Amino acid sequence: MSISEADKQRLLQLARDSIKAHLQGGAMPSLEGVSPLLGERRGVFVTLHRQGQLRGCIGYLEAVKPLGQAVVDMAAAAAFHDPRFVPLRENELADLELEISVLTPMERLERVEDIQVGKHGLYVDKGLNRGLLLPQVAVEYRWDRTAFLRQTCVKAGLPPDAWKDADTRIYTFTAEIFSDHPEKPGSSR
Repeated sequence: MSISEADKQRLLQLARDSIKAHLQGGAMPSLEGVSPLLGERRGVFVTLHRQGQLRGCIGYLEAVKPLGQAVVDMAAAAAFHDPRFVPLRENELADLELEISVLTPMERLERVEDIQVGKHGLYVDKGLNRGLLLPQVAVEYRWDRTAFLRQTCVKAGLPPDAWKDADTRIYTFTAEIFSDHPEKPGSSR
């Protein structure tokens, strides 16, 4: 999966325009004339940062909508419906940094030794508990493989060592990650 610079810029603009439209009561961004890639169904997460701090992150793990529409929807969800944060206010928009992670399909992990920190994201599933961490999270926190597994379990509401249980399913995926922040790796600005 390789996303062109033009498509990255278009997706970042769609995300920002979606947030602005929700804040200002304007029209949602148009998806007319988008490239064929933006019409493909893809899993995607939109992450918001403000002043170096996480401000929201929500996405579709699976390819349920065309990429352009998924970004429009998830940008608004990250800004206004992430239960960890109060809804975004208009005065926060100017210094809001956007990051988009376009996901590959998940693959069931057979051996934890196959996890590559910095390349793979993790999804843990046990009973009614599920948790996901994007590939960049382990890098940002400088976690090794074990810490990444433990933290994904915690995110799922499970004990840290639940990844060792036979009935815990672990999946990996990769992501193409890009940002409008000039200092972040993968930045498109």
